[in-house]
Amino acid sequence: MGKDLIIVESPAKVKTIKKFLGNKYMVQASVGHIRDLPTKELGVDEENDFSPDYQVIQGKQKVVSALREAAAKADNVFLAPDPDREGEAIAWHVAEIIAKENKNISRIQFNEITARAVREALENPRELNRSLFDAQQARRVLDRLVGYKISPILWNKIKRGISAGRVQSVALRLIVDRERERYAFTSEEYWVFRANLAAETPPPFKAELFKVDDKKPAIASAEQAQELEKSIEGKAFIVDSVQEKERSRKPQPPFITSTLQQLASQRLGFSAKRTMSVAQRLYEGLDLGDMGTTALITYMRTDSVRISDEARDSARELIASLYGKEYCPAKAPVYKTKGSAQDAHEAIRPVDVTLTPDKIKGLVAPEQYSLYRLIWSRFMASQMAPARFHDTTVLIGCGGTQWRVKGERLLFPGYMAAAPASAKEANVELPPMQQGQTLELTLLEKEQKFTQPPARYSEASLVREMEEKGIGRPSTYASIISTIVDRDYTRLEEKHFVPTDLGFVVCDMLTNHFGTLMDIGFTAQMENSLDKVAEGDLDWVALMKDFTSDFNPTLASAAKEMKTVKAGLETDIVCSECGKPMAIKFGKAGPFLACTGYPDCKNTSNFTRDESGTIQLVEREQEELKPVGTCPECGKDLVVKQARTGSRFIACTGYPDCKHTEPFSTGVPCPNDGCDGQLVEKSSRRGKIFYSCNRYPQCDYATWNWPVAEACPQCDSKILTIKSTKARGKHIACPACKYTRALEDEE
Repeated sequence: MGKDLIIVESPAKVKTIKKFLGNKYMVQASVGHIRDLPTKELGVDEENDFSPDYQVIQGKQKVVSALREAAAKADNVFLAPDPDREGEAIAWHVAEIIAKENKNISRIQFNEITARAVREALENPRELNRSLFDAQQARRVLDRLVGYKISPILWNKIKRGISAGRVQSVALRLIVDRERERYAFTSEEYWVFRANLAAETPPPFKAELFKVDDKKPAIASAEQAQELEKSIEGKAFIVDSVQEKERSRKPQPPFITSTLQQLASQRLGFSAKRTMSVAQRLYEGLDLGDMGTTALITYMRTDSVRISDEARDSARELIASLYGKEYCPAKAPVYKTKGSAQDAHEAIRPVDVTLTPDKIKGLVAPEQYSLYRLIWSRFMASQMAPARFHDTTVLIGCGGTQWRVKGERLLFPGYMAAAPASAKEANVELPPMQQGQTLELTLLEKEQKFTQPPARYSEASLVREMEEKGIGRPSTYASIISTIVDRDYTRLEEKHFVPTDLGFVVCDMLTNHFGTLMDIGFTAQMENSLDKVAEGDLDWVALMKDFTSDFNPTLASAAKEMKTVKAGLETDIVCSECGKPMAIKFGKAGPFLACTGYPDCKNTSNFTRDESGTIQLVEREQEELKPVGTCPECGKDLVVKQARTGSRFIACTGYPDCKHTEPFSTGVPCPNDGCDGQLVEKSSRRGKIFYSCNRYPQCDYATWNWPVAEACPQCDSKILTIKSTKARGKHIACPACKYTRALEDEE
């Protein structure tokens, strides 16, 4: 009697599963997808019900041969790729390429890689799910049609090598629309007042101006601020009312893919792609020394907050043990999954809650430990009792003004004992006060501020927006974000997306000529249709026919009517050499300005845009030849030079005989934990200066503003930066929080 064969996706899973199955089974990996549409042609027969021409992926021939050989030796084959549509597609393709070698093929799936879960799956095999496969196939064919048919038009009209995508282009539109909101925004001045007050007993406290003449304050100038200050000068601050109440705050549900990506971005600074990569390793299993290769979390691509009864009971038992019975609610919390979610999997949780983060610290990479701690804490907190607070709100009158202060005292930490970082509010102690009591004013503070434009999307907020609007699915968020950055449609500035000129042009062209495709509602509806295919309620070929009935005529129209911008987008910038208009062109190294008088005038310039979107020329500075050191290779002077794209660097005066160069250092240590690098000056392909760690790619820290070696007084950022905005000019700002101060305060 031969062995049975289990085929998984990744080699890492092979090691984890072999640990507890021993020699009873052969376990091999497909190493992801083994077949796909061809790379150099459409590969879809539209005249024959969109029949796809699947081919073995280049470089996977040896994997395919090994799988066929193993299948021929096995009694039964169990296909065990990930439990989602992509996994079902991988299983389907593997089944087709080994069908001649073995007919005894079954599908198994598990949400966690444990001995119990794998054995239960082996005891309950099923047939391959044609509907799930069709849903994945429909998505793949849809994306192929959109990408392969629109991209050549963009090559012809804008720039060769760029692309369009059914979902990525809509995500780009969100970013472009938000930037245009920022361009249109007009900043308005306003003033805030704070009264530093003291009661009969400490502590002193600050109250904020709440109302003026029973209306919300609207102090729009320094003159109005002075008038208000004079109007209350010498008047008493008297307590109008004291309201006290107890408040409880419930824990958040365990993670789903989107919320994990969002919090990992906010707390750990991880990109969506990095989060999913680290989570994949936690799911597949890590070597924990004496414990062997162990899977740490359940499957990480899910939009369900449901958890198993066993996981709930294990968590409650551990909560009572670690924190006390009062932290374990009488009735276990139940969280409701969104109506559009696929409830096939559990939420993301630890496989074994007793394996606390402290037990694996030092056994895994720091990023793996940090993400596991985030997942473990969130799951434990989700099963704990609410936190309870005592809130106090005091209203204080002074002349025609009213001031407000809120106090908060923690009565019972509840779930915060497991996830303290989830609580942004700290205790705000107030002294005892009563109605009619007169308070002492020790200082009246007034501060000029300006309204801010809508915030650019961060990775976390973009994922949240896509989730809320139904754009994409948990498994696609990371790849969507990676694609729009890799295509140079947007760049990250201080962890926020800024569309490039190329991104604006591509988005506008697609919106003008493919309105339906770029419509957020249509994209969300298409996701719902794909869900119906997965559920067996909609035929995928019918879906494709419906889509192409509108898409194909639109495509033909766009090919004729879309205007070319290869000659450049004319601007109101005048050429400094001949006086003709300058135009934006898209070169291999990014956009640049070129004279429309070419070839008679060959003047070009790099440029940037300010906060209102206005073009700013990047002036080429004269090279500074002041010696700054001695070359370690030849002993000649080192001088500061300037790269073509604008950034400075150190070079040997012995060039070309000596080619020694060094980056231009800011002298500021890299703020990333555990990194001993320094921030050095660099420039992007578009000529924008930024400052990054000299240990790149080992460390990927970067900031767009000149760094200052000073810790932020309001958060845990190890540096500040010198920032310039239209409203405030140059000022000191924290790259991680909203802390700012005037540059004039510096020596």
